[in-house]
Amino acid sequence: MPHGNTIPFPQGAAKVVTLAELQNCDAWQRAFRNKCKDHRYYEIVDETLEGNFEHHYLLLEDDFGNVRAVQPVFFVRQNLVEGMRGKTRSVVDFARKKFPRFLTMRVLMVGCAAGTGDLGACNEKDAAWVANALQASLLTYARQNKASLVVLKDFPANYRSALETFVLNNHARIPSMPMTRLSLRYVNWDEYLRTLSKATRKDLRRKFRKAERAAKIEMEVVSEIGPFVDEIYPLYLAVHERSPLKFETLTEDYLRAIAERMPGRARFFIWRQSGKIVAFSFCLVCGDAIYDECIGLDYSVALDLHLYFYTLRDIISWALQQGLKYYYSNPLNYEPKLHLDCELVPLDLYVRHTSALLNPIFRRIIKYLGPTRHDPVLPRFPNADQL
Repeated sequence: MPHGNTIPFPQGAAKVVTLAELQNCDAWQRAFRNKCKDHRYYEIVDETLEGNFEHHYLLLEDDFGNVRAVQPVFFVRQNLVEGMRGKTRSVVDFARKKFPRFLTMRVLMVGCAAGTGDLGACNEKDAAWVANALQASLLTYARQNKASLVVLKDFPANYRSALETFVLNNHARIPSMPMTRLSLRYVNWDEYLRTLSKATRKDLRRKFRKAERAAKIEMEVVSEIGPFVDEIYPLYLAVHERSPLKFETLTEDYLRAIAERMPGRARFFIWRQSGKIVAFSFCLVCGDAIYDECIGLDYSVALDLHLYFYTLRDIISWALQQGLKYYYSNPLNYEPKLHLDCELVPLDLYVRHTSALLNPIFRRIIKYLGPTRHDPVLPRFPNADQL
């Protein structure tokens, strides 16, 4: 589809532009300036992410020609049963041997291919205007590009009032896999540990004693990752390959670019045993919060030394020393987070089929395909009803 395509809507127009066309656009700098993942992050994702992502940007203008928002969007072929397990998944996998695209669709997604979604309003007071503008233009754009679905991906619950316009216009809102948050209201790790259940305390102390009996593990926190990428990247892939839900695959160039272009926010935690890197974690620090973005583990020692819990203790301890107030971690692996007294941070998907004929049926079916329906741990969280 040629760039420069314009989709009119009642309050203005959406212009489709490339990243190159945004480089000298003042609105692009303003769109995510108060977000942890600002315009630099979207640029890095566009340039470095692996997978069949077609990144585009919608310049949303009002009737007077003022750019009110820049909204990143992308096209991708999506597996509709990604979160499903058991017999149904086996049947689908069997069918795909003959029909590789069975239960996959070309999807127009709104948001970030590697993270939660945000509205790209230049002025945060414009969130409702931006939501209405998107609702009025996305369906046309998706149909022009032969996409079967429109999906607003992983938008935090605080957008629900602004995005209600989508629900009122035949989109289904379903819960995505939530993030988790731990409130860091403690002096240090030991004080935090004392607030956990007796069984959890006992289990963690046993795990840490086992790690401490092995060769000493040392941690380093750096913001420049270049010299270590070759060693840490295979550790990331090892964890990524074990994940039951895979959407995007980060690359070595992604890690390098984050370190080079977002040095004030990027923190890389590296753990070594006998000089060899056995674990790493990439975090973003914004305001009073730390966001644990991805982890890498050397599985030749990780399970035996309980490195997941070891790294978590070190990151939380570091965050407490820095005076940070919240620790956020990415979706999945909910069992340990439940016992560590984390709370869920709901994320929403807004989904619509581009066929007016099929959408009423699809809206009913999609509720049963939602990824959270198949996770047995989520309902046990105290705030699971917020999903």
